[in-house]
Amino acid sequence: MKNPLPQNHLCSLTLLGNLVTKPDIRYQANPVIAIAEFKLATHSKWFDKAAGQYKEWTQYHTVKMIGDVVERSLLQADKGDIVLIQGFMVNSKNSNREIIHATYAHRYPKGYARSINQLHCSGKIINNVKLVTTENNRQLAEFPININFYVYSPISQELRCIDITRTVHVWGKQADYLKDTVMIGDELIIEGKLNYVNNNSKSQLIDAQHVALHKVS
Repeated sequence: MKNPLPQNHLCSLTLLGNLVTKPDIRYQANPVIAIAEFKLATHSKWFDKAAGQYKEWTQYHTVKMIGDVVERSLLQADKGDIVLIQGFMVNSKNSNREIIHATYAHRYPKGYARSINQLHCSGKIINNVKLVTTENNRQLAEFPININFYVYSPISQELRCIDITRTVHVWGKQADYLKDTVMIGDELIIEGKLNYVNNNSKSQLIDAQHVALHKVS
């Protein structure tokens, strides 16, 4: 009997932001294939009730693209251009970083556009949920999930299994619900945005806005 395949989870990320620098495009031989890496800045704005004013936060996403999509989308791209990407989270083997692998990109001229940061994923809870109180006296639930999914590699020309673990933050009433309800091994479907831990490695963080829980049988 063959070993069962890992769970095919969902991991889909859409970003609209500004290029921080001109994309670095290079070519790999055997086969000849274009590879690009760039940083994309997205902006979020919210009203801080405690301070009584609006605040803005900029996030910088490291994005990598491989294949024909690079030449179709990025050859004329420059610093400040607006770029829409669709892709997934991944661990970079070469640099030990948590980055985004984009499978689609479209460039728009320089200008202002409201940022988009949308993340949809599913995964298995692999540790107990803990409640954390922030400096602003807000409570959140924090826990890691494991995400397994398949993508097509333009280099090897075959399906590749991606296995990643990310920390999730859930806020408000959903935090209390998860703390009292979930067990290790439960599946969670998440709608939220991509954030980053404030540490030296800038690890990726899933900031959940809506969650759906699927209990293990």
